[in-house]
Amino acid sequence: MGILDGKRLLITGVLTDASIAFRVAEVAQREGATVVLTSFGRQMRITQAIARRLPETAPVVELDVSNQEDLDALEGRVREHVDGLDGVLHSIGFAPKGAFDFMGAGWDDVATALQISSYSLKSLAVAARPLMSGGGSIVGLTFDASLAWPVYDWMGVAKAAFESVSRYLARDLGADGIRCNLVSAGPLRTMAAKSIPGFESFENSWPERAPLGWDLTDTGPAARACVALLSDWFPATTGEIVHADGGVHAMGS
Repeated sequence: MGILDGKRLLITGVLTDASIAFRVAEVAQREGATVVLTSFGRQMRITQAIARRLPETAPVVELDVSNQEDLDALEGRVREHVDGLDGVLHSIGFAPKGAFDFMGAGWDDVATALQISSYSLKSLAVAARPLMSGGGSIVGLTFDASLAWPVYDWMGVAKAAFESVSRYLARDLGADGIRCNLVSAGPLRTMAAKSIPGFESFENSWPERAPLGWDLTDTGPAARACVALLSDWFPATTGEIVHADGGVHAMGS
C-alpha cells in the first residue's frame, strides 16, 4: 500500500528520464497513483517515448501553458483518461537566452520568462481546478528565490514571482480544499539546467556547501518531497516552500 493509493495526478514537464518530473511520475506510480502527463508540439513524441520508461506507460495530453485554447481544453483531455484529479505537478520553466543578462535584458525576453515560469502556475491551477472538485494538492518546483544568484538573473526574478503566485493560490484555493506548495530543489543536471549559461558555478560549490551533501545527478530527493506533498500526509500545509537542497538554504557563505 503506497501513500498515493487511488490518487490521480497530472504531471507536467517530463521531457527526459533525467528530469525531476519523470522521477516524480515514477515514484508516484510506485506509491499507487494513476499518472497523466502533459506535453506539446514537437516535444509530444519525446514525452510519449519517455512515458514508456515508467513502471506503467502513462498517457500524454496536449498542453502548452501559454496557449489559452489548450488550457481551456485541459479538462476534457484529462477526462479521457481519468474522471478527476487529486494532484498536479507544475514542472515548467523557460527563459530566452537574453533573460540571463540581467542589465541587458529587454522586456520581451523578461515577459516570456515571467509568463512561462511564473504566471503559468496560476494558469495551470485555473485549468485544473474543475477536475479537483474533491480538493487536492498542487506542487511546483522552484529554485530558492530569496537570494540573487550568479547567472540566474531574470529567471531568478521569475522564480520569486512564482513563489509569490503559490502563496496567492494557497489563499484563493484553500476554500476548495486545494493546497499549493513548492519544493525548492538544489541544482541538478537536467535539461533545464543545461539551458542556463554558467550553470557550472552552482555545480562547483553546492556539494561542498551542503551539510547533507548533494548529488547533482540524483533527482530522487526532490521527487520524493514532491510526492509527499501530493499525498495526504500534509493536510494542513499550504503556501509552503520545502527545501530539498542538502541544507544549503540554511547555511551562511
